[in-house]
Amino acid sequence: MPDDIAATDLDRYARDQLSNLPAKLADRVARHLIMAGLLLDEDPETAYAHALAARARAPRNALIREACGETAYAAGHYAQALAELRAARRINGQHLYAPIMADCERALGRPTQALTYDTPTTRNHLDQTGNIELTIVIAGARRDLGQHQAALQLLQTEPLHTTTRAPWATRLKYTYADTLHTTGNTHEALQWFHRVIATDPHHTTDAPQRITQLEHELGISGEQQD
Repeated sequence: MPDDIAATDLDRYARDQLSNLPAKLADRVARHLIMAGLLLDEDPETAYAHALAARARAPRNALIREACGETAYAAGHYAQALAELRAARRINGQHLYAPIMADCERALGRPTQALTYDTPTTRNHLDQTGNIELTIVIAGARRDLGQHQAALQLLQTEPLHTTTRAPWATRLKYTYADTLHTTGNTHEALQWFHRVIATDPHHTTDAPQRITQLEHELGISGEQQD
C-alpha cells in the first residue's frame, strides 16, 4: 500500500462507519477502503483484494461488506458480490443495494429472481437515482425473459425526456434505445441513441457505433425496398 495513502483521505461518512473499531485498526481498514475506491475502475481485481483485506480485519462492518460487494461486482464475481451485499443488508437493513443485487441475479442467469427485488418497500427506500437504476435492471431482466414490450413499458415510466446530464440519464436513455431496437423500432431507436450522445459528454457508451450500425441497417432496408 502506498505510504501517501492516509486514513483521513476517507470521506467523513465512511470514517464515521468505522468509529466502532480501535483507532489503529480503523486507520488500516480505511486505507484499504481508499485503495479499493481508487482502483475500482482501472483494476477491479486489486480493488476487490483491498476490500477483502479490510473484511479480514472487520467482517461485521456493513460499510466494509458493501465495499466487498461493489468491488466483487466490478470484477465480475457476481456470486461473491451478492453474498457480500446480502451480509451488508443484514447488518444495516438498507435497501440501497437492490439494483446491484438484482443485476447480480441477472448475471448469474436468474432473471426471475432479479424481479423479486422490485417491491414497493424497496422502491420507497430508494432515491430517484436508485429507483431508476433498479428500473434499468428490471427492464433487463424482462428482456432476458423475452418480455421486450414489458421492458419498454417499464422504462417509459421513468423521466426519459429529462435534460440532465447525470450518469443515470445516459444509462436510462441508452437502455431505452437498445430496447427499442430489440422490439424492431429501428428509426425510433436511432433517434434515442442520438439523445444518448447529447447527455454523454464523456463518451461512456458506444452510442456512436450503435448509430452507425442502425444507419447501415436502415440503408440496407431502403435498398431492399427499392
